[in-house]
Amino acid sequence: MCVAQITKSFFSLSYVYLFIIFWHGYYDPMSSPSIDNSESKNPDIGTTVDPSIQRTIRTIKDVASNIRVASSRMRDVVRAVRESGAIDELTMAVHEATIAARDTTREISETARELKERGVIKDTATAVEETAVAAREIGETAKHTAQQVGESAPVTGEALRDAATKIKSTRKKRST
Repeated sequence: MCVAQITKSFFSLSYVYLFIIFWHGYYDPMSSPSIDNSESKNPDIGTTVDPSIQRTIRTIKDVASNIRVASSRMRDVVRAVRESGAIDELTMAVHEATIAARDTTREISETARELKERGVIKDTATAVEETAVAAREIGETAKHTAQQVGESAPVTGEALRDAATKIKSTRKKRST
């Protein structure tokens, strides 16, 4: 944020603050205990001034005083920041970071261009595509193998049961 933006924001907030104080002071008779609620005379024109108007006037004067104090503090802060070199340091850091990002982007772009010119990117894409095709073929082969196992399992199971029965009967015959 630059000094002009800070100043603009400060004074915009000051106006909001003035409005809030005015609103509160004008409509709340208990808002400013330092001013009594009795009517007093204006020494310049000799007329009576309503207590709520007196509070409003006092509030406006207080806000004006606060603005003066805040403006002075803001000037001091801006001067101190400028004199400390913090702004220059921040500016240089951003500048260096920008240059580093630019250089990195250029290197990446050059590397990608070289890879493209040498055909590495195309070769890599072709290899990936061939790998995908081979993987699909392996999947199909595994699927067919699983189907064949499923189809032959009942026959194989029956053959094993028959063989086990024959072995058992042969053993029984020998043992008797």
